Amino acid sequence: MEELEEAQCVAGRGIVGDRYYLGTGTYSPKPDAREVTLIEQEALDALSRNDPPLQGGSIALAPGDHRRNLTVRGVPLNHLVGRRFRVGEVIMRGGLSTSPASISRLLGLPVYLPLYNRSGLNAGIERGGVIRPGDEIELLDDA
Repeated sequence: MEELEEAQCVAGRGIVGDRYYLGTGTYSPKPDAREVTLIEQEALDALSRNDPPLQGGSIALAPGDHRRNLTVRGVPLNHLVGRRFRVGEVIMRGGLSTSPASISRLLGLPVYLPLYNRSGLNAGIERGGVIRPGDEIELLDDA
């Protein structure tokens, strides 16, 4: 996992260089949209505050730990399930919410319960382009 100054996104494939773009991601064979994954910064902040107090103490995840492609702020991702939205030049469609099981298993940390229904969103890319840090997320009217 590495932070990028910009990410080139390709419709139907994912982010250039990402394991899902290359077809080597754990869930690559599954038919759902996993070309880009997003997580809310607010969920990560709550986890670091032990809010709600489900894991016995605060847990701070570094950006690469959560294994999501994009960290967003001020965007309720569960509202984007099945909806079309734009990030920078890229148009995506929200797929299923992600499960916290893989994060919990990979890190060996008790994050399953505090991230349940808050561990992110899978999305498919409908129109490719570039995403940069700070790009706004815009819900599209024709969703």
